[in-house]
Amino acid sequence: MTTETTQDPRDKHQNEELPQHEDVGQPGLTSETHPKPDHGEESYVGHGRLKGKKALITGGDSGIGRAVAIAYAREGADVAIVHLPEEAEDAEATAQLIRDAGQKAATYGQDIREEGAAERIIRSTLDDLGGLDVLILNAAYQRARTSIDETPIDEVKKVFDTNLVAHIAFAKEGVPHLPKGGSLIVTTSIQATEPKPPLFDYAMTKAAQKAFIEALAMDLGEKGIRVNGVAPGPIWTPLIPATGFGEDNVPEFGQDTPLGRPGQPAELAGAYVYLASEEASYVSGSIIPVTGGKGF
Repeated sequence: MTTETTQDPRDKHQNEELPQHEDVGQPGLTSETHPKPDHGEESYVGHGRLKGKKALITGGDSGIGRAVAIAYAREGADVAIVHLPEEAEDAEATAQLIRDAGQKAATYGQDIREEGAAERIIRSTLDDLGGLDVLILNAAYQRARTSIDETPIDEVKKVFDTNLVAHIAFAKEGVPHLPKGGSLIVTTSIQATEPKPPLFDYAMTKAAQKAFIEALAMDLGEKGIRVNGVAPGPIWTPLIPATGFGEDNVPEFGQDTPLGRPGQPAELAGAYVYLASEEASYVSGSIIPVTGGKGF
């Protein structure tokens, strides 16, 4: 689905050495992320696999969300994205890429944890796009923890509210509008099965998302709605330098994978396209790992 021919996966996309990165704080922005992540701006070529579909992506302004938005638009889908108000510049850049593909774009600057946010955004999506066929629950929050006894409980609540409660709220509001053949796709993580201590609360939410995907797939199958997930490994997005890992740790990010490098957002887009397409008509309750060879 790209213009590139077959390549050694160890060298495909960017394979630049990551520099030391000071903690830039939340939310991570593309302009603060060096080298710039590859979202498929120059490489993704669509083939009409999602022609006529309407998609909503939470966290669609940058990183994985932007890569999926680009791919969906180039496959023929209209795309709405949700972003934090502070991420308006990234969101507009993504929206322009959607429009450049000849598709309709909508952006919503909203903290998804706020009361009524899911209801307002689903309603706006229906008005702006004229329907909803694919709901992608991608927004996430994480911060590195030093130890359990020094972890602020308010921070834990923010992780759970963003990664779980908001997901449930969006599913609750969105599912009634999904048609037979519609899809709900969740971005989980390799942290669901390989949790690391600095991200223990984030990993807890990702493990819970796995259960959410499997349970909802059983529940919604009788309605003709498929529910699946994508589990990224270490992917170079603006979230990474904003997590607080420590500048000495960033250059090592993704080096422990069998492919020896972090992944780029563009390398996940195809999984989301497949799960929303007719080629995946018998796929539900599944999670596609995109991990550079790490087990899931």
